[in-house]
Amino acid sequence: MLRKIRTTLAAVFFVLITLLFLDFTGTLHHWLSWLSKIQFLPAVMALNVIVVVALIVLTLVFGRIYCSIICPLGVFQDVLARFHRKKNKYSYSAEKKLLRYPVLVVFVVAAVSGVGSLFQLLAPYSAYGRISTMIFQPIWKAGNNLLAMVAEHYESYAFYSVDTWMRSLPVLLIAAVTLVVLLILAWRGGRTYCNTICPVGTILSFFARFSWLKIKFDTDKCKNCSLCSKNCKAACIDFKTHTVDYSRCVVCGNCIDSCKFGALKYSGGATQTSKSSDVGEIDTSKRSFLLATALVTTGAMAQKKEKLMDGGLADIEDKVAPERQTPLTPPGSLSFQNLSTRCTGCQLCVSECPNQVLRPSSDLMHLMQPTMSYEHGYCRPECTRCSEVCPAGAIKPVDKPEKSSIQIGHAVWIKKNCVVLTDEVECGNCARHCPSGAIEMVPLDADNDESPMVPAINEAACIGCGACEYVCPSRPFSAIFVEGHEVHKKI
Repeated sequence: MLRKIRTTLAAVFFVLITLLFLDFTGTLHHWLSWLSKIQFLPAVMALNVIVVVALIVLTLVFGRIYCSIICPLGVFQDVLARFHRKKNKYSYSAEKKLLRYPVLVVFVVAAVSGVGSLFQLLAPYSAYGRISTMIFQPIWKAGNNLLAMVAEHYESYAFYSVDTWMRSLPVLLIAAVTLVVLLILAWRGGRTYCNTICPVGTILSFFARFSWLKIKFDTDKCKNCSLCSKNCKAACIDFKTHTVDYSRCVVCGNCIDSCKFGALKYSGGATQTSKSSDVGEIDTSKRSFLLATALVTTGAMAQKKEKLMDGGLADIEDKVAPERQTPLTPPGSLSFQNLSTRCTGCQLCVSECPNQVLRPSSDLMHLMQPTMSYEHGYCRPECTRCSEVCPAGAIKPVDKPEKSSIQIGHAVWIKKNCVVLTDEVECGNCARHCPSGAIEMVPLDADNDESPMVPAINEAACIGCGACEYVCPSRPFSAIFVEGHEVHKKI
């Protein structure tokens, strides 16, 4: 019963959080964004004390169920392990302390020192976010586009085509390598990544040692058949000594399900070792119900978000991104430093951006953290989706009026690139599409009545949304682009 309950809950959590990353319609995050906010590391970075304490309490009561139910990377390893169909494929191995704890130290040092790329490589939720956004979502979109093409053939508009493009080749390669490594480790050893590399698993293992409910042996019933060890994907059960390494046990229930003699139970209190023990039989169905109730209670901490508008300008041919002196960061991130310090690189904001503005940074020190560029769209003033879905507090929640007053950068006009001068044509696209009215067309030579009209920028009114840069017809470089601000301003 424990295994069935755990598997069902894990499947629900995994499917829903995967859909959160895959969704491009802008609807699911209203109901599912709480799944990212109850992940351990984002909650720590967001200083979400309620979630962190709740997860620690869950671990102290039930053991490391976070790793086997809530963490998408943990559940994903179970999915990958299923490709290896051989029965009784695991075996007990001692804890790899020389690997686990140095990795945790490196992880903490990277987080404190601001080495974001190393920090994000080791973060489990971020690793799954990269795989979902960079690999699964393009496949999901391609499937949608295929359905849209078929539907259009039959004069149906149940589906619509969406753009699919490579946001970052380095991050795509990192995601692919991560997927291959996970596949190899899971296929060979089940939960090897969880119990040797994952820093969150190592942190929770400190609390799991003292959990109230544990997998325990009844030595009178045990026949030393070794089936429990052979089915333990965490490699933490030593049937010879009748011991379980609770720091690595993820309470999957496989051992209980495989034991033919009823020698293993998930129980609290004193360890049951013989028939004469004072500890009574445990009602596993009630225990499983308690486990499910606790997890549902944790999920109830979700906060509903306001419905936002969607849309964008007509598609324009891609152009080359300008070299900005200061990277552009999303409204609500407060500053480049705040984003760098708190961001876990989970790619959820990148996945959810409806205007195709956000993409992973290729800068080595801030690899995989979101940056903004306007070749495929611009940051619409009424869109606040990235601030709504960020689970780590790297992008603070902002409402629509507040976003329209946040200046993330300012527009800069490059005279030599402007088609008004290079092609001797009238334009004014930048002024017409500026949502804040920060650009107006003025004569290049005020004393000449026939002087061409060129853009003049009011930097005090510009919010850096990038509409001007996006619609500029100059190729390959825009004649107007947005330079970022290290610290965002209010106008």
